[in-house]
Amino acid sequence: MTDKTVSIDIRKDLFGANEAAASINADIFRKHGLKTFDIMGSVGTGKTLLIESLCIRLAGKYRILMVAGDLATTIDADRVASHGVDTVQINTGTACHLDARMVRYALREIDLGKYQLMFIENVGNLICPAGYPLGVDKKIVVLSITEGPYMVKKHPLTIKRSDMVVINKIDLADVLEFDVDALVNDVREVDAKLQVFKVSSKTGDGLDELIDALEL
Repeated sequence: MTDKTVSIDIRKDLFGANEAAASINADIFRKHGLKTFDIMGSVGTGKTLLIESLCIRLAGKYRILMVAGDLATTIDADRVASHGVDTVQINTGTACHLDARMVRYALREIDLGKYQLMFIENVGNLICPAGYPLGVDKKIVVLSITEGPYMVKKHPLTIKRSDMVVINKIDLADVLEFDVDALVNDVREVDAKLQVFKVSSKTGDGLDELIDALEL
C-alpha cells in the first residue's frame, strides 16, 4: 500500500498557467483510464467521511487512489488509508486550495496505471478551490447543514463552477430543524440544471444515488 506525503512550498513557481496544467492533467488521467473527482467544501462538511464511505462501497469494484490536500498533517489521508486505500498527502503550508501543478507534482512518482478511480479531497475551503481546476472529470461541492442555511447564497460562484452538489449530514436535519429543501432551492436558483444529492455519509442515506450519478 502506498502512503506518501508531499510538502509544497507555495513560494516556488507552482501556480502559473493553471488552466494549461489542468489540461495536461486531464490528458494524463484519460491516458490511464482513471476516473477522477475533486471533492471541495469547507472544513467540517464531512468530505473525508464521504470519501471513506464511497471507498468502502466501491473497494470491491475499483482500485482507488485518494489525494488529500491540507495545510498540514496527514489526518484525512490516514483515515482513508485505514480502509486499505492508497493515499497521497499534499501539504500546502499556507495555500487555501490545490492547483493543477501541485497535483501533477505530487503524483509524479505514482504509477497511475495501478488505479481506476481517484478522489482528490481539496483543502477545506469553500472559496479558493473553485477557481483552480485540477483536470478531473467532475468537481463536487460538499455542503453540510451544520454550516447554516445561507452557504449557497453567500458562495454562488463556487456552486456555478461545480458539476455536482452534495448536501451532507441530512441525518441531523430534524435535530437542527433545518430545511434541506430550501437549500436545494438555493442551488437551483444558481443553476437549475445542477445535480443535487441529499446524503448522510454517516448513515449511508443517498450514497447509492450519488454513486449512480457518478457512473460508478
